[in-house]
Amino acid sequence: MKNDNSAFDIILSPVVTEKSTNLNALNKLTFKVAKDANKNTIKKSIEKLYKVEVIKINTILSKPKTKIVRGKIGTKTGYKKAIVTLKEGQTIDVTAGV
Repeated sequence: MKNDNSAFDIILSPVVTEKSTNLNALNKLTFKVAKDANKNTIKKSIEKLYKVEVIKINTILSKPKTKIVRGKIGTKTGYKKAIVTLKEGQTIDVTAGV
C-alpha cells in the first residue's frame, strides 16, 4: 500500500447492525470491503487507518438478491464484508461519525 487512498478504497464502510454491535463485546468489528480485497490487504488497511493490531479476519460474500419494488423486478447488489478481531484492549469507535 503506497498511500492512504488505497486503504480507503479497500475499507468502504463499517456495518452497524444489531448483530455487529453485539460482536463488539467480543472485540470484533464488521466492515464492508471491496470485492477484490483479500485478508492480507484488509488487515494492512485496518492497521494503517485505525492504528490497531488485528489478530484475525473472517470474510463473507453476500450474494446479489432479486427484489420486487412497485411491481418491477430489480436486484440488490452483493458485497463483501469482513469481521475483524482486534487485539485485547484495543477498540475502534465506528459509531462516532453516525
